[in-house]
Amino acid sequence: MRELDRILGILLLLQSGRATSAKKLAERFEVSTRTIYRDLRTMSLLGIPVYAERGRKGGVRLLEGYFLPPLMFSRDEAIALLLGLIVVRSLRVAPFQEAMETASHKLLSAVPEHLRRILARLDRIVGVERSYRDIFHAERGESVERDERRPEHVERESAIITRFLHALLDQNSVRLSYLSPYRGSDATVAIPSGLFWDRDRWYLVGQTSGDAPASGAQRLWRADRVTEITSGRGLSAGVQSTDFDIGALLGHAWLKDAMDAWREEAPVRLRVTRAQARWLQQDWYYRFAQYEGEGEDTMLMTFGEGDRHLVFALLRWLGPGAELLSPVAWREAFASETRATLAPYGG
Repeated sequence: MRELDRILGILLLLQSGRATSAKKLAERFEVSTRTIYRDLRTMSLLGIPVYAERGRKGGVRLLEGYFLPPLMFSRDEAIALLLGLIVVRSLRVAPFQEAMETASHKLLSAVPEHLRRILARLDRIVGVERSYRDIFHAERGESVERDERRPEHVERESAIITRFLHALLDQNSVRLSYLSPYRGSDATVAIPSGLFWDRDRWYLVGQTSGDAPASGAQRLWRADRVTEITSGRGLSAGVQSTDFDIGALLGHAWLKDAMDAWREEAPVRLRVTRAQARWLQQDWYYRFAQYEGEGEDTMLMTFGEGDRHLVFALLRWLGPGAELLSPVAWREAFASETRATLAPYGG
């Protein structure tokens, strides 16, 4: 390995912030420790703030706060990053929109001219399908005909996500003003933890802050329902949890608490066959319903729903074997609709 390549490799390893011994570096790059010490001396002469810490947990480190300027990418690295940008741009709303455009231009400059012409139109070669509206789980206050790509809405939501990410990376708190069609408006001071994309929506995840009884609880905000976001005070070291893992919320696990609460507020109870229950337990939404064994071939299913027409649509989809038990007032309404549906067939 050439000296320059090895120095760049050492620099990238030290960027992690962990101390590394000269012996481990020598083993990693298959050279002597004397060669590593010579490389470290060269790095110092180049102005890279590298130093050694003594002690059992000591080793070679970079001065805290040092940032490695962008390196020239290989052809495959540039293509991989351009593909990543295409995937992000395909989302309904993407953060750092202006930065993505300039990043694309810089990445294109890292590849030969004959590839540049092809990669410049990569978004016309590689496509990412967007998720479609879920008509079985319509959200309050939204119509099927909504225009989700109105430029001013996309721009505002992109700015909200970008500010949230900036606050997370800069270790600042945020003040969020939020408008929910279910619970009205509120304002919260929060410590950003992460965010995720689910069914064409961004969700912000944070830890509530302040003196309120719920302070310290994890909360989710749907980004398009945030009406205002401002950066607050800087956080002291250790305030942001290092144990947070966004993976614990994926697979729609974030929905479970909301479904449990809704089941208490607006319970709907069905009797279904065990085969129907198995199908429903594979659904992203109904898997979080409550299922109880009843008979040899039947189960009781309880979930939350305030719109009877969505429940009626589910019953029609399930077909024979599914029965609405409660709310009792909905039973006659469903029977009446079913009779009207069967009337043209002589039913």
